[in-house]
Amino acid sequence: MPEYAGPIRIANIALALCLVLPLPAAAWVPEDVAVYETGGYDTELALRRPLAQQGDAGAQFILGFMYGHGHGVLQDDSGSVYWYRKAAEQGHAGAQNNLGLMYDRGEGVPEDDRQATSWYRKAAEQGHVSAQYNLAMNYRSGLGVPQDYKQSVYWYRKAAEQGDADAQFSVGVMYDRGHGVPKDYVLAHMWFNLAAAQGDENGMKSRDSIASGMTPSQIEKAQDLAREWLAAHPN
Repeated sequence: MPEYAGPIRIANIALALCLVLPLPAAAWVPEDVAVYETGGYDTELALRRPLAQQGDAGAQFILGFMYGHGHGVLQDDSGSVYWYRKAAEQGHAGAQNNLGLMYDRGEGVPEDDRQATSWYRKAAEQGHVSAQYNLAMNYRSGLGVPQDYKQSVYWYRKAAEQGDADAQFSVGVMYDRGHGVPKDYVLAHMWFNLAAAQGDENGMKSRDSIASGMTPSQIEKAQDLAREWLAAHPN
């Protein structure tokens, strides 16, 4: 199978029978997004701004999101960073992840991989799945930290265990290539299959691709492992 092609920040991975599309770093949206996206931005802004000014981290996070997307206010990356930072410094994991993403992209702040990685780590250590995935990507590509495939697998697996399909796919890739873990097509197939079970097209293509070089008993073992994983993680 071909080696990785291109930069890993947004991973370009060529497998035998398919070209895997880039997987971007993941942002985090408000937990009450269903209500927030009704379009009542003026009401939302009037509600959240006083709370944010009083130090409410959740409201600060919402304001960061609104400024970043131009919802009810002029789009302003600097304003987004301001409010994300206010919330992040209080330990709000979603704000920490999104502040890391702003540093990652150079939006509202100078691009700074070390700052991005630092904020991803703070959120990842709180169990934030998007931050775990983003931190894994930075370890995989050596952005803001020395390249370390073992750490990358560690954080991908943390997100994968929470059911993140992109992370499950990425764990499969690491087993497929033997990066940070011993090369193991059975485990690669298992993780690709778990991602595929959530409708992930990359997982589907990669599972089918790797299966073409596996024995029937290996495929059966991989399928058994996937079923066991799903039974142990019913949600």
